[in-house]
Amino acid sequence: MVSARADAATRPLRLGMVGGGEGAFIGAVHRMAARLDGQFELVAGALSSTPEKALRSAAALGLDPARSYPDFTAMARREARLKEGIEAVAIVTPNHQHVPAALAFLKAGIAVICDKPLANSLAEARRLVRAADAAGSLVCVTYNYSGYPMVRQARAMVADGLLGDLRVVQVEYPQDWLTDPLEATGQKQADWRTDPARAGAGGCIGDIGTHAFQLAEFVSGLSVQQVAADLSSCVAGRRVDDNAHILLRFAGGARGMLWASQVAPGNENGLKLRVYGSKGGLEWRQEHPNQLLWSPFGQPPQVLARGGPGLSPAATRVTRIPSGHPEGYLEAFATLYSEVARAIRARAAGEVCPPEVLFPTLHDGWRGMAFIDAAVRSAAANARWVTLASSPSAAS
Repeated sequence: MVSARADAATRPLRLGMVGGGEGAFIGAVHRMAARLDGQFELVAGALSSTPEKALRSAAALGLDPARSYPDFTAMARREARLKEGIEAVAIVTPNHQHVPAALAFLKAGIAVICDKPLANSLAEARRLVRAADAAGSLVCVTYNYSGYPMVRQARAMVADGLLGDLRVVQVEYPQDWLTDPLEATGQKQADWRTDPARAGAGGCIGDIGTHAFQLAEFVSGLSVQQVAADLSSCVAGRRVDDNAHILLRFAGGARGMLWASQVAPGNENGLKLRVYGSKGGLEWRQEHPNQLLWSPFGQPPQVLARGGPGLSPAATRVTRIPSGHPEGYLEAFATLYSEVARAIRARAAGEVCPPEVLFPTLHDGWRGMAFIDAAVRSAAANARWVTLASSPSAAS
């Protein structure tokens, strides 16, 4: 007979999902990422706040009707009691439902994989962090760009001191899909993302600006201490920002700039990071993710390729196929799911998770919310410098 511990080490982990039903974008991405490396199997869901839509969505995905739930509260309660209940849940709802859903599953002892941003407000994020810390729970926030092999290569090069003392970090994430008032047409993705009640105070900065922010901190290894933000709503009548220019001050003295826009015609998903130090610079572009430009000072620039020679173990361990065969967005997303699976399996076995396993944690989710909060406060004060909230235990 196979022991429960051995079984958990070899079979796909049982996954549930909240949100992600008919017409959802990010839910389908999470499902593809979860199954790409064979680490998870979707077995349950509360896929919509509309019961009929939830059942249709579950049927389309082949879920047992008995494990299609009308709401996340009922799902968390029942799955926690089942002998073969879910071991992790993906929360892929609009932002305002992240914390209530996460709290329900944390209370049930189920690991949480939450889409970004972590919450609708800093106060909500603080409540979730405290609850997770008290329960000792595992939480991943899916800042998926940190899963790219060449992003991990850049991080390793910075950590190894190849760039010397860091001086400048520049990151940008321009899109163009909200150049017109798309929300006025009833388009689902635009509708909730431009509604402060569901998206939170940050529009563009919450949706894509936090991705840029997390990428800058992840690769540089530095923490942003202060921001000076100019947030704009370029489309008449829009209630959240759709363009952001933000100056950054990092711990240790490095300076940076962050530009995020959803009203920049000609840009699709133009996430780009540049890091410069006393010995050299790096540049990575999400739309060409398999290459990293390395410019050692005083020497010819080099293009490092995913799967190529001379890369760090941090990059090669998350590379699936040989160089020349592109890996992209879904593979990077899948890397986070596989990393989380290793962490869940280690816990189940009573082992310490290997240090090379990396995924954005609750701390990263908190940092993203602190960034949004500081940027909004800075913009409201005519772009004055504002210090990020330092920890979830700071006064509200």
